[in-house]
Amino acid sequence: MISAIERGAKAPTVVVLHRIATGLDTSLSRLVEEETSARVIVLRHSRQKVVRAAAGWERRILSPVLPRVEFELMRITVGPLVNGPIFLPHAHGSREYVAVEKGTLLFTLDGEPHTLKAGDSIYFDGNCMHGFRNPSRVPCVYYLAMDVSGDVAGTNHRPAPPEVESASEMHPSKREVGPASTKMPRRRQVQEVVLHE
Repeated sequence: MISAIERGAKAPTVVVLHRIATGLDTSLSRLVEEETSARVIVLRHSRQKVVRAAAGWERRILSPVLPRVEFELMRITVGPLVNGPIFLPHAHGSREYVAVEKGTLLFTLDGEPHTLKAGDSIYFDGNCMHGFRNPSRVPCVYYLAMDVSGDVAGTNHRPAPPEVESASEMHPSKREVGPASTKMPRRRQVQEVVLHE
């Protein structure tokens, strides 16, 4: 299949591209977009890659491809009553985050269904079988953020700093967010790349 795609004899589907990316322990966007290196990258709407599936859903890639970074941010639109495919597990230690903007999303993780409505979000370890479908008669739009770099030790999150740990132990209504917690580092001069038509 890869040879046929390279020769231009076959046009890969989204599912095939995803399987190739997963097999290579990389992201789908790395297969369809050139790598860019800059501290700031503006990715104009007209320049964002959109991968459409004949089944009635599409992925709009919102993140640039950066050197040595296996991260993707996508906006996915699923048509009414559309069943998406089941995706293979990513590398051990991969992380995925989903947030639903509108509609209803039925997300399945290793066969376990999770129904998400507008405003809901879910996190899951990416090394599981995962699929989606829109069970409603209106389009569903959701965002997917993926770190598919993996980690041989598993999903290891850095521990939160002590001040965050103590704040999380407080009752939510008693947490304070003030200027001290929102200090910004001194601005540095940045290189900016704007991708446009």
